[in-house]
Amino acid sequence: MSSASAPAKLILCGEHAVVYGRPAIAVPLSDVRAYAEVASAARGAGLRFHAPDLGEDWSADGQPEHPLSELARAVLARLGAPNDDLSITLRSDIPIASGLGSGAAIGTALVRALAARLGATLPPDEVAALVYASERRYHGTPSGIDNTVVAYEQPIWFVRRAPAPLIEPLAIGAPLTLLVGDTGVRSATRLPVGAVRERWQADRARYEALFDQVGELVTQARTALAAGDAPLLGRLLDANQVLLEQIGVSSPELERLVAAARTAGALGAKLSGAGWGGVMLALVTPETRDNVAEALRGAGATRVLGA
Repeated sequence: MSSASAPAKLILCGEHAVVYGRPAIAVPLSDVRAYAEVASAARGAGLRFHAPDLGEDWSADGQPEHPLSELARAVLARLGAPNDDLSITLRSDIPIASGLGSGAAIGTALVRALAARLGATLPPDEVAALVYASERRYHGTPSGIDNTVVAYEQPIWFVRRAPAPLIEPLAIGAPLTLLVGDTGVRSATRLPVGAVRERWQADRARYEALFDQVGELVTQARTALAAGDAPLLGRLLDANQVLLEQIGVSSPELERLVAAARTAGALGAKLSGAGWGGVMLALVTPETRDNVAEALRGAGATRVLGA
């Protein structure tokens, strides 16, 4: 048996605008992970998938267009291996459709486990490229940031551009304390991403201006991170939330958690990910962490990560 894992991710700032060529900053959540195990299966079984956390069991032959069936076959083809009889088990601690990159993490764990089974190691850029192709099956027009930060498992500055994205490791001048509040509302990434695209197509001037403002905030956030200036970073996160509300991807549940975090002493708070549900993040200090976590639970968070 071979096994591998991959982390959840958090977009610190820049979501949605990143799809349109502006920068974004993302960080891995290494304590929250997805796992893949690959073992031999009975002769003639082909590729069999077991995903108890998803409530799914399928075969690649029976569901050849399933994104993970396609991903597994793409990995085997990349490594010049036959479609062996394999049993693949996928598990995840990452809430699905929550903005934490569960799809990218599951895909990355699968790629790594299959490569390990074949005695190979794929570099992060190849892993990210393979998973990105799979992500497009789920999300339509993803930016590529999820699969990148998950595959590299380090904080990154990301700009989507042709023919390849700009990816740079980030300097962080002082430790950050982040809490993640889960609304419990699930929203497939492709839905808000698709809605933003429709609005952008209908009113490009307005949305390009909003994306420009987000991009400027992200650039300032990079400077604040490098300087270890948490108060400035908090203000920038708050400003990013205002712009995300104007873009149309927030929700009452998210805004309730954001407001509760700020009232309880967070330096800044915003939604993280595609929006319309999922998670928000709060930048806190060690002294305010417990109060903010309690406030998030009181405001309806179904779970608080980092508390």
